[in-house]
Amino acid sequence: MKKLINAIENVVRDPLMGMAAAHPELKVSIDPHYIVRADAPIPGKVAVVSGGGSGHEPLHGGFVGVGMLDGACPGEVFTSPTPDQMYACGQAVNSGAGVLFLVKNYTGDVLSFETAAELLHFDGVPVQNILVDDDVAVKDSLYTAGRRGVGTTVIMEKIVGAAAEAGYDLDQCADLARKVNQYGRSMGVALTSCTVPAAGKPSFELGDDEMEIGIGIHGEPGQKRMPVVSADEIATMLANEILDDPPYTRTVHEWDRQAGEWVDRELTDAPFAAGDDVIALVNSMGGTPLSELYTIYAKLAQICQDRQINIVRNLVGPYITSLEMQGCSITLVKVDDEMLGFWDASVRTPALRWGM
Repeated sequence: MKKLINAIENVVRDPLMGMAAAHPELKVSIDPHYIVRADAPIPGKVAVVSGGGSGHEPLHGGFVGVGMLDGACPGEVFTSPTPDQMYACGQAVNSGAGVLFLVKNYTGDVLSFETAAELLHFDGVPVQNILVDDDVAVKDSLYTAGRRGVGTTVIMEKIVGAAAEAGYDLDQCADLARKVNQYGRSMGVALTSCTVPAAGKPSFELGDDEMEIGIGIHGEPGQKRMPVVSADEIATMLANEILDDPPYTRTVHEWDRQAGEWVDRELTDAPFAAGDDVIALVNSMGGTPLSELYTIYAKLAQICQDRQINIVRNLVGPYITSLEMQGCSITLVKVDDEMLGFWDASVRTPALRWGM
């Protein structure tokens, strides 16, 4: 294992110290670990908070700032944050308008955020949590009950963060987050494994001529392992799985802040159809250069054009990674005028910025 680290026990603390030094517009807490906007709490503004295991940078800490997240909670590498981190972060950003948790669907994240939501509620803080479960590759993986939460998380954080900045209240932000999730789908591929510092060895083994289709962001198995094929063939497999995915109905567990209890809601995704406008994300898993991502994007753009799917905005680059894993993921999110307006709104974070 060759990594730019000092000590395994400090692989989260040390980068947080670096973020604090590099970005005075952020406030970084070391005990417990969390990152918030330096101007938080902002009077009258809904605070948008997310989090998850470290190793997926820039998600989530790199997206804290104006027009996106108010706070982020980094766990240890590929390990969920603890409820006390989320609770402390929620307290730090709450202005009285409420706190919205955006939660990737991994069992540890879900349980920790649920506990933190209850603690904030008991303190009198209006709170809501919305799941992201957009991975079309597999259901009920090693880490989840239901689909995994992956690339749509980035797009949700941007759109909902902009809505909160514009003055949406907590219920409006939660409704918008649900819509983004229902309109988003993702799928990824791995060409190599990655090495978690605490383990000191690759998370899984892939032969020199093998790839894993449908991989999770923690190295979870996908749909199948097969010989490496061309970039165009990989892009076609991922895009077709996303575009042909049928409506997906699932029951989500959400906090009902009026009743002060957890309720189950049934939600169904909206499939893609000719004429849809979409935001496209071609994402590096950490070890894939931009040149290869643009090769994937070229084929994705052709496929969407052939299917009369209109890519109206795009992101190409490392936005939700898996340490140094080689591979990529594709995310498509159908958008309407409301969503597109908030996507275009100004944002200023360490990893995403425009309009300012």
